[in-house]
This record gives sequence, C-alpha cells and structure tokens, in this order.
Amino acid sequence: MREISLLGRAPVAPLDLAAAARAIAARDPGLPFAYVVTINAQILLLAEDPATGLRAAHEEAWLRLNDSGILARLHRWALDEAVPMAAGSDLCVALLNGVIRPEDPITIIGGGPRIAEALRARFGLRHIAQHEPPMGYIDRPEAREAAIRFIEDHPARITFVATGAPRSERLMQAVARRGKASGIGIAVGSGLLFAADLTPRAPAWMRRYGLEWLHRAFTEPQRLGRRYAADMLPLLRLAIAARRARGAGRS
Repeated sequence: MREISLLGRAPVAPLDLAAAARAIAARDPGLPFAYVVTINAQILLLAEDPATGLRAAHEEAWLRLNDSGILARLHRWALDEAVPMAAGSDLCVALLNGVIRPEDPITIIGGGPRIAEALRARFGLRHIAQHEPPMGYIDRPEAREAAIRFIEDHPARITFVATGAPRSERLMQAVARRGKASGIGIAVGSGLLFAADLTPRAPAWMRRYGLEWLHRAFTEPQRLGRRYAADMLPLLRLAIAARRARGAGRS
C-alpha cells in the first residue's frame, strides 16, 4: 500500500474510517502484536522532536492513519493531494459497534476509573482487563515493565492504549519489539471516553467537516484552546515549506 506523507513529514495509509476498520477487523487476532497510530496536528509536531521517540514508534507501527481535518486541508493546499481521514475517536466507535463482539476480550491501558464499567454498559462487553499505570510510567523501568507484562498476560483482540502521546506509542512499540503479545494495539487518546459517552463529542456536522478540534477548543479552553493556538504557527511553517518544496521540484 502506497502511503501518503503528510506535509512531507509523516507517512499515513490512504484509508478512510471504513477502510481502516475493515483492515483491523481482517487481521487475525492470534498474530503477533502489531499496533495502529493515528496522527493529528499535535502528534505530528511532537514527532518533530527526536527526544520524544515518537517518530521511531510511528515508523514501526503496522498501520498509520490521518486523524486530522486540519492536516488534510493543509496537505491539500501544500501538495495538491487529498488525504483520507480516519479519526481515532470515530475508529473506536466503529470497532466497538461493528468489530468487537461482547464475548471478545479487550485490554485497556489507562482510560480512568469509569471507562470499563461505561463500556460494559454501553456495548455489553463481558471481558475487559484494565491496567492504570502511574504518571510518567514510560520512563520508569518497573512501571513500564508492568504495563508491558499486563498486555502480554491479557491476550486481547484489541488493546486500547489511552495514556497520551508519546507514552502510548512508545509502550506499544516496546510490546511489539518483545514479541510475546498478540492482537492489535491502538493509541486512542480520548477516543474511549467519547465512545462511552463520558466526554461529549462535537456535533455530527462539525465531525463531518473535520472541525472536532474547534469544538474541543471551545469546550476545554484552558486545556486545549491555548495548545491548539500554539500549534498553528509551526503547522503553517511546515505547510509552507512543503508547498515551496513542491514548487521547487516542478522548476
């Protein structure tokens, strides 16, 4: 599958939500552990810093997806190329509604104290194993090992990792490298909270146009509004650089 390089910085598969869900559903859960990453604007910028280890984790992922309407629009402007979107939040809902059966075991890393019960109530899931690692676990050898072992000791069709970037991606990278686990891991951010109705989502029309980030900026201004504003300038710089490189390649 030929990937699309978002703004020339992050390769993603040319899959929309339905195609991404089908690819995940088609993979044999007994195969060695592989993982899915969804790349939004913040994650793309984080990956620019080598100290995060995020780019290496992305490179080793089984499937990389575009999770950003902003990136899709900037990429089209800069490189005149359409990029399908498979938002992580929508992917969680699609998998829980159409792929994961009530009897399928799932594992959750992170997610908070209410998530397991909320998912049981909403989707009828009967076999949920959850591990809540401590803050900073990825850089604490014993805590990181405990999270890895939990995934290995709880085989699941899907392992949802909700500990934030780059921790989620680095954890899944470590699990895949060790080769003892099976199934698919997905870095989900707040996706499970949306799926379980623990956090309200943007209206459907905003999601359809890739504007969920704007809804979240208004509903969580202290936590997200400033972050999104701070991200815009470096994103524009990357887009302008990609557009200029495209123009230079034509001359």
